[in-house]
Amino acid sequence: MVSSDVPEPRAGEARVRVLAAGVSYGDVLARAGVVPDAPKPPFTPGYDVTGTVDRLGPEVTSVTAGTQVTALLNAGGGYAEFVCLPADRLVPVPNAVDAVHSAGTVLNYFVAYQMLHRLSSLKPGQRILVHGAAGGVGTALLQLARHAGLHTFGTASAAKHQIVSDQGAVPLDYQREDAFKRVRGLTGDGVDAVYDPIGGASFLRSYRALRAGGQLVAYGVSRALKDGRRNRVTAYTSFVSVKALGLLPARRATFYTANSLEKSQPNAYREDLAAVLRMLAAGEIEPVIAERIPLAQVARARELLERSAVSGKIILTCAHP
Repeated sequence: MVSSDVPEPRAGEARVRVLAAGVSYGDVLARAGVVPDAPKPPFTPGYDVTGTVDRLGPEVTSVTAGTQVTALLNAGGGYAEFVCLPADRLVPVPNAVDAVHSAGTVLNYFVAYQMLHRLSSLKPGQRILVHGAAGGVGTALLQLARHAGLHTFGTASAAKHQIVSDQGAVPLDYQREDAFKRVRGLTGDGVDAVYDPIGGASFLRSYRALRAGGQLVAYGVSRALKDGRRNRVTAYTSFVSVKALGLLPARRATFYTANSLEKSQPNAYREDLAAVLRMLAAGEIEPVIAERIPLAQVARARELLERSAVSGKIILTCAHP
């Protein structure tokens, strides 16, 4: 960890005393330099924080000091005790929601919500396949899909099948069976959408698991990082393959990033983040919290994530005096 002075908010910013910050595999990929929109090193990882507004910069009237808020950070920086953010990116957290569960929800469920409801046009009764279904975004996708009345299939190692089943999905063991072949066998003609964070050859196989008119939503390239080593060729060819598949007429293919969607739909950020927080407060979704780890032990959080040693979301907690 690096120590520095507490930042001061500039005009239009508010300073947030961080109570909890989410850890995601996107942090690992950003450090490896294999994802689009990633900040240039050196940088502080962390794309989502929940905390209390601590100080207001000049010209800020949209929030007040003492309010519990959450935010998604476009350029990272969430692994910190204090962050200064544009006030218009801060979304109030409902009173019934604590900081840890907010931090366990905002990024994963926001991403899942946008992929399901902004990029896909699915109707109750349709079928989806979720890769990495026991992970943070994976469990979020399964919960939101169940809430929308969709039939779900999820790939995971055998040890994590109970988590997938608990979310109402049919678990598929990607280590011991051809998950793509099995899902086509179970459905007859494939699924209506596949959500794939893996990359490489997985994108093409996911595309082939679609029924006519179906959609592949790619949102990561975890295969570009193996045994701690990055493979930019895999990352590059993965992005190119999605663009190429998107040109074919029978099915659709899209690569999702929150930043690119926000550029095309500026209002989506606040609308969708508020929507998942309302669902959390109403008990309609429940994040799977893998571990709560003090910020000072962030290296352990990273190591657990890189080994896929946890199911659900890791949360960094800050203990302020």
